[in-house]
Amino acid sequence: QVQLVESGGGLVQPGGSLRLSCAASGISFSIYTMGWYRQPPGKQRELVATITSGSTTTYADSVKGRFTISRDNAKNTVYLQMNSLKPEDTAVYYCHARLSVSDYWGQGTQVTVSS
Repeated sequence: QVQLVESGGGLVQPGGSLRLSCAASGISFSIYTMGWYRQPPGKQRELVATITSGSTTTYADSVKGRFTISRDNAKNTVYLQMNSLKPEDTAVYYCHARLSVSDYWGQGTQVTVSS
């Protein structure tokens, strides 16, 4: 049974930081491309960042220079370090795992940026 369990969300003031974690089980984690997506209130889900099995990263333009995705294959965990947070970063953040035609989603974690 595949599980992706996110943690680390919460309420933070503008300009603050959070680190999201996603612990994976039931997959050969190291060979999967891992990603973070988010769904702002009333909007569609959008890509935030991805990291391949070879640790090549991609980012949405809106988060470049502020967010960093990383992975620890020994812990089967992918991280999203979010700095300089803005109110428009408020969303439910989802972890995603992809390998060929197989893909899996976590349950999501809420991030709210507000003063």
